[in-house]
Amino acid sequence: MSRIFGEIRQNGYVVRDIEAAMVHWTEVLGVGPFFYFERVPVEDFRYRGEPSPLEVSIALSNSGSLQVELIQQRNRAPSMYRDFLDAGREGLQHVAYWTEEMDATLSRIEKAGYEIGQSGNIGEGGRFVYLCTEAHPGTVVEVSEISGVKGRFFSHIAEVAAAWDGSEPVHRLGS
Repeated sequence: MSRIFGEIRQNGYVVRDIEAAMVHWTEVLGVGPFFYFERVPVEDFRYRGEPSPLEVSIALSNSGSLQVELIQQRNRAPSMYRDFLDAGREGLQHVAYWTEEMDATLSRIEKAGYEIGQSGNIGEGGRFVYLCTEAHPGTVVEVSEISGVKGRFFSHIAEVAAAWDGSEPVHRLGS
């Protein structure tokens, strides 16, 4: 457990082909089912403080208490995902910590001197920030708000994954 942020709750993998990644995770690793959003409506996305028209597909599942997030960027908008891919990497890009007290967490982050690389919002209670902490691939820190609808959805994903029998490996959802 991080003495700064708490328990790692999610590993985020940036991939070039999300469909192939879901097949790998479900068939080879036995993790699933994935809840797949072909186009995620990210609001107020900012990269290095500037607005950026990010378009992403996201798939979510759980392996025990750890959430697995697959992310495929669908455009060339500036983002830390694009930076990761442009550096020739693919795979684990970030670890995420969850909070129900985002304002207090953001205040702590600011006081500690962390730089925010990107931020945005996915619906009610769904703000997120990615910190510039990458000393080697996979060490970007995301802090994700899980109050409201997003938190309830994340709980649902974990419950479904815990009882998954291998059938219906992908649940395709709207935006």
